[in-house]
Amino acid sequence: MTQRHAIFLDFDGTYADRGIAPAGHVEAVRAARAAGNMVLLCTGRPRSMLPDHILAAGFDGIVAAAGGYVEVDGEVLLDTRFPADLAATVLRVLDAHDVGYILEAPEAVHGLPGVDERLRAAFAGHFTPGQDGGLADIIANLRTSEDLSGVSFGKVTLFDSPVPVTALAEEIGDGVGALPSSVQAMGDSVGEIYLLGVHKAGGMEVVAERFGLERQQLVAFGDGLNDLEMLEHAGVSVAIEGSPPELLAVAHHVAAGPEEEGLAAAFAALGLT
Repeated sequence: MTQRHAIFLDFDGTYADRGIAPAGHVEAVRAARAAGNMVLLCTGRPRSMLPDHILAAGFDGIVAAAGGYVEVDGEVLLDTRFPADLAATVLRVLDAHDVGYILEAPEAVHGLPGVDERLRAAFAGHFTPGQDGGLADIIANLRTSEDLSGVSFGKVTLFDSPVPVTALAEEIGDGVGALPSSVQAMGDSVGEIYLLGVHKAGGMEVVAERFGLERQQLVAFGDGLNDLEMLEHAGVSVAIEGSPPELLAVAHHVAAGPEEEGLAAAFAALGLT
C-alpha cells in the first residue's frame, strides 16, 4: 500500500483481549501512524467506556457507539442520540419487563440504582477478575438515578432480561434493532438495542468525508456482528479468526486474535507499517 489509509480497529476481541491491548498491537498502531496512516478505534462501546490506558496508544480518532459517535483530534464530528419519544418507549418497555440495562452516552453510562449488582451477577462465571469484558469500565463511569427519563443516550446494553432481546426490540417497534451478546454463553437475555441506520460503516464514512478519503483507502478489522457493515464498506477488510461466518464471508483477509498479537502481523503483511 503506497497511499495514505485510515485504519479502523474494533476494540474488544480485535485490538484488545478482554480489555487488555497487547504490546505488539500498541506498537503496530504507532508504527502505522508513523508511516503516514490514520488509525482509529471503531467500537460498539460509548466514548465514556474507553479507558485512558487504551487511548494511550495515540489513536487519531474514535468511532464509538457502533458508529453513532465520531471524534477526530478532539473534534466531535457526529453524536447521534435516540429521539425523545423513542427513548421514552424504550424505557417503558424495559422497565415493564424488569430488564437490567444501561443507557450509553459519550459522557457516561446511566442506570437505575442497583444495576451495578445486577451487572456483576450477570457477568459472574463468564469472565475472570481483571478480564471482565468491560464490566469495570461500565462501573467506573456509571451514574445511577431513580428517574432516567431525562437521560440522552445513543445505545442501550441489556442483560439479565427475562425476555429475549429480539422480542424486546419488536415490542419497542419501528426505529430500533437488536444485536445478541458476543459472548454466546450468556444467551439471549443479553444484547444491545440500537437505532436503525446507525452502524460502524456510517461512522467510517464521516471520517472519510472529513479527510477526503476514498473507500479503497479504508481498512477495517473486526470480529463481531456489529462489525459486518464496517467490513463490507472497507476497501480492505480483515476478520479475526473465530469470527461469525457472516464476517468471514465478506472479509478479504483473516488475522489471528489479540492473544497472538494478530494485528501486528496483519499490519506488516498489508504494508501499513
